[in-house]
Parts: sequence; structure tokens; C-alpha cells
Amino acid sequence: MIDKINIRVYACAVKDKQVLTLFEEYAGEPLMKFPGGGLEFGEGVLECLHREFDEELNVKINVLEHLYTQENFLVSRFRENEQLLTIYYIVDIVNEEDFIILDPCIEKTEWIDIDRPDNPFPLPIDKIVFDKLKEKFL
Repeated sequence: MIDKINIRVYACAVKDKQVLTLFEEYAGEPLMKFPGGGLEFGEGVLECLHREFDEELNVKINVLEHLYTQENFLVSRFRENEQLLTIYYIVDIVNEEDFIILDPCIEKTEWIDIDRPDNPFPLPIDKIVFDKLKEKFL
């Protein structure tokens, strides 16, 4: 039974037709995903993005535009009682020279080509967003 909602806010940092991705293990599964995370009580969605980049990657961002908000009902892959709502923005990293992984859960980061023929993302909404990035930037 669904009795919780989890609002997630993610960013697509794009430069030179590449997008920043994070690799981490979550609930025992290797995961490739966009930077971002869970909205905290009393926090706006843009505040959440700024906090996540500061906490995880030690960088400041400029939020450029909204890219996508999940439109369909989705149950969390990791918690069967939780409904997800995900929101994605396009951002620029302001101080890329200060970039360092601070979150021990993040194994590595990688800039992946948007024009690659496959869609490498395992999570269903990330797949939609990657296709939207292709439409926008190619």
C-alpha cells in the first residue's frame, strides 16, 4: 500500500553536448543517475538542487530552466510503499574548478555524450529525461 510520497529534484548539467552523471550503489544496486536528490521539509525545489550540489559535489550552480516533471504515477524501485515525483532542471556549474565528490555513496562522476545511440540510464524517468536532452541539444 502506498502511504508516502518522495519528491526528487535532479539537474542536467550540460556542456559540450555532454551531461554530468553520477555512479553510486543504492540498495545493493549499481546506479547511474543525474545529480540531485530528495526534497526536505520546508525546502523549495530550487533550494534542494543548490543544497544537493553543495553537499555532494562542492559546487554552485545556476538553474537555467525547467526541463521535465514526471507525469505518470510511479512506485519507488527501492520502497514499495512510496510514490515518486521527480522534477528535472537544466543547470550550469559555476565553479567547476572546485568540483570534488563529497558524498561517500558516489563512486564516480562522468560526462556522457548526449548524442550516443543508446540510452544508458536504468531508471525509467531518467530514460525519458535523457531522450528530452537529445531532442533539446541535438
